[in-house]
Amino acid sequence: MNEPVRSLDARYYIDPQVFRLEIEGLLARTWQFGCHSSDLPKPGDYQTFEIAGESLFAIRGRDDEIRVFYNVCQHRAHQLVSGSGSARVVVCPYHAWTYELTGELRAGPNIGAVEGFDKSGICLTEVRAEEFLGFLFVNLDPAAPPMEDWFPNCRKELQEWVPNWAELRPLEWVEIHEKCNWKVSVENYSECYHCSLNHPTFSNGVVRPETYDIQPQGMCLRHTTECQSLDDMSYDIHSGFDHHDQYSSWFLWPMFSFQVYPGNLLNTYHWRAVDAENVIVWRGWYSVGGAEDEKVRQLALQDRHTTVEEDIHLVESVQRGLGSRGYRPGPLVIDPCGGVNSEHPVMYLQRWMRQAIDAG
Repeated sequence: MNEPVRSLDARYYIDPQVFRLEIEGLLARTWQFGCHSSDLPKPGDYQTFEIAGESLFAIRGRDDEIRVFYNVCQHRAHQLVSGSGSARVVVCPYHAWTYELTGELRAGPNIGAVEGFDKSGICLTEVRAEEFLGFLFVNLDPAAPPMEDWFPNCRKELQEWVPNWAELRPLEWVEIHEKCNWKVSVENYSECYHCSLNHPTFSNGVVRPETYDIQPQGMCLRHTTECQSLDDMSYDIHSGFDHHDQYSSWFLWPMFSFQVYPGNLLNTYHWRAVDAENVIVWRGWYSVGGAEDEKVRQLALQDRHTTVEEDIHLVESVQRGLGSRGYRPGPLVIDPCGGVNSEHPVMYLQRWMRQAIDAG
C-alpha cells in the first residue's frame, strides 16, 4: 500500500537559510517578471527592478530591442540608474563612464591616457530576456531553456483568450503585503480545495467550483473551469471575442500568473519575496491603451474586497501555524481523477520547490 504524499516540512517556509538558498538558486535560475514593455515606449527609456537580490534595468535601444543589464558600472561597480526614466546614453554618476544603449562602453574621462586600454572589450553584463505578450521576463541563468520550453502552449492559449493583448497597458497595480512565505501564498493560489468555504463571491458568482481543475502544463499550472450563470455579472462581458463567457488562469512557476475573467479581462498576479516570512503580491489590471475603464476598476475593487482580502487571512494564518511546535506535515489530498477537491497541484508545486531547494 502506497504511503500518502505529505506536505513539505515547515522549515521550507520559515527557515531564513532556505530563503537564502532560493535567492542564490531557484530565483536566479527561473523566468521572472521584470516590467511591462509599455513602460519603455521610446529608445532610451529604462526601468529598474530587482530579481534574486540583483538590481537590473531594462532599456529600449535605438533598434527598438529591449535589453536587460545588471545595474552596475564595469569601472568600479557604482549602480548606473535608479527608478525609471529616459537617457540618450547611460552615464555612470560616479566617474561618468558612458555606455551605449546596447551596453558597449562609449567613453570615460581620461581613459585615453591608459596604455593598452581597449574599450571595445568592456560592456555591461547582459541578462537573458524574453517578451511574453507585452510582459518582459528575465532569467539570470544564461543556459536556461526558453520560455516556450518551460511553459508549452501557454503563449498560444493566452493569445486566444486575450486577442487584443498588444493593445493592453497597465491601468492599475494593487500592492498587497502578505505576512507569509511566498510559497504559502503560491500554494494557496494554486488550489481551489478551499474556494467554496472561503471565497463565496468567486465561487458563487464566477466559477462552478465542482468543475474547477488545475493540471500541470510544463512548469505551468493551468486552471480551467466552467462558469456559473453570468446573467448577474456586475459588468458587461460581451467583448466580441471568443471565450468572453469563460474564466481561466495560467500560473507560470515560480512567481507569476495570468488570469482572464469573463469579458476577456486580463489581470495578473506577481509575487516578489521580501524574506522568509513576507511577500509582496502585485495585482495588475489592464485596459486598452491603459485608458480609464470603469468595468476594470469595478472588478479590481470587488476582487480586492473579496478574494484578495479573504486570502490574506488564510495565508497569514498558515504562516503562523507553520511556526507552531504542534505542526506535523499532514497528507495531501490527492485524487487520481483531479478536480476541485484534490491537492495534486500543490503536490507538483512542492515537488518543484523541494527539488530546487535541496539542489542548492
